[in-house]
Amino acid sequence: MQIWQPHALAETVTVRVGGVEVAVDGGSDVTVTQVGDRAWVIDAPGATAAQWRLPCVATAAFWTPHSGTVWVPPIWNLPATSRLTSGSPVASLVGSGGVNVCTVALAEVHDQVSITGGVIEETGEFALTVRGRAPRLRIDLSDRHFAAALGDVAAWWEETARPPATPRQARLPVYSTWYGMHQEVGEEPVETQARLAKELGCDTIIVDDGWQTADRSRGYAFCGDWEPNPAAFPDMAAHVARVRDLGMAYLLWYAIPFIGKDNAAFERFEGRFLRYLDHMDAAVLDPRHPEVRAFLLDRLSQAVETWGTDGLKIDFVDQFATPGGDPAPGPGADCQEVDEGVRRLLHELDLRLRRTRPGLLVEYRQPYTSPGLWPYGNMIRATDCPLSPQENRQRTIDLRLISGPRAVHADMIMWHPSEPDEQVAVHLINALFSVPQISVDLSAQTPGRLAVIRFWLGIFRDHLETLQLGTLRPEQPEHGYPLVRAYDEQTMVIARYASLPVDVPAEGWTELLVANAAPDSRVVLLGETERHAEATVHDCRGTLLSTTGLHLPAGAQVVTVPTGGLLRLRRRTGEG
Repeated sequence: MQIWQPHALAETVTVRVGGVEVAVDGGSDVTVTQVGDRAWVIDAPGATAAQWRLPCVATAAFWTPHSGTVWVPPIWNLPATSRLTSGSPVASLVGSGGVNVCTVALAEVHDQVSITGGVIEETGEFALTVRGRAPRLRIDLSDRHFAAALGDVAAWWEETARPPATPRQARLPVYSTWYGMHQEVGEEPVETQARLAKELGCDTIIVDDGWQTADRSRGYAFCGDWEPNPAAFPDMAAHVARVRDLGMAYLLWYAIPFIGKDNAAFERFEGRFLRYLDHMDAAVLDPRHPEVRAFLLDRLSQAVETWGTDGLKIDFVDQFATPGGDPAPGPGADCQEVDEGVRRLLHELDLRLRRTRPGLLVEYRQPYTSPGLWPYGNMIRATDCPLSPQENRQRTIDLRLISGPRAVHADMIMWHPSEPDEQVAVHLINALFSVPQISVDLSAQTPGRLAVIRFWLGIFRDHLETLQLGTLRPEQPEHGYPLVRAYDEQTMVIARYASLPVDVPAEGWTELLVANAAPDSRVVLLGETERHAEATVHDCRGTLLSTTGLHLPAGAQVVTVPTGGLLRLRRRTGEG
């Protein structure tokens, strides 16, 4: 079989997986191992590329962790690249109804690799090309739900990454200062928000940019020495202790690669920069130098060791990746690759901080999602998407599909002061299958909005195991997941983001929750068999609107659930 080639491969070995022939370039002693009903691992030491194609029949989307679910692209589509500091080496061609057509992943999570997928216009086939040092390749051709195929990829990565267990604290609701306060932070305002957030159901506070500088221009010119602004935080250790006494874990933000032009450390490290960023007024440090790593290790460690925080929010790891490739290492560097310097830095930081805090909390965010970073961070957050609930939903679901054991966090949830209560609930429901981070001035909220926050954070907490650790099944990825469900042996939670009917399975639950984030209050339930259940309906603030015995026929049943509200079904004793 002739493999379509955008660029000719030099020396190929062709192997068959299922009904597909894969051309492997540069590999020696190529072996194929079946690892599932319709999944295979190709081991090819020395391989630099692999190509294959398959019929593009009833396909709906091409999913990557870099851009989420998109159209089925043409073959001239740009490749999705990944390396330790940016992206994850996985992609999935998704068929109609969310069925997996072909999911591909690489075991290589440190070196730069790329996956290109697209339609060959002449033949109607879909071609996939993997490039980079890629000696181990996983191809899944099963017709399961694509989320199950991606979940197996995450489990495959976990075998190698072996991350420590994620603390439960990492999965509890968070208050973040960033959108709500920006750089206007200080001991008193932070402690006020922490107290109010704790009363509403948050258990962690993240103090973002502003704690380390008196400058309020929103730039990075003063980043680098990471000492508290004495006017705002005269006694950081005492302040952290007061917040922790509330029962809140405390994390501090660090823009880890940056040395600002107005920081005292700038001259000290000149010559050991990867590049200078004019728009940020800061340089990016080169972690290949041991003295750079030692400096950052000392600066970041004092948050936990001296001030008593529970962990760190480590920002901008992706900025270590230089567009166009790494510059040559300068004198004194002890490794060739920038990503290797980053790995050594984060490894040393993790070892040191866990001696003080075994349950260390570390937040990363998109796009630095590589499983190569799993051992060093247990919270992964969606990239910034303020006031965009649909984007928050899609990004958190994308992260959930390939983040393995890490706690997936929503981007900080904010709203305009005139936002109606129902829409505040919509923001929260869009983050339902992740850890919510609230970021508004809680002292300025109306009683109605506070009731919304309290009610929905209660749902997050009460059903944490189902929502975050249960089986996740997002529907219609090509439409941004307009309906998502999570379930375990007892409970099923379904979120409805568009006017879609909700399938109610005959078995597998004793309690079923439907969160309605759609503007249509008419929720159509589609039952497989006739059932009876106790039904309660709550509005967005948690107010009980109705309690009734509900007959669920084998077919359609309409229940009124207001926007931002919740329907709860409990099976009657003795049923199913």
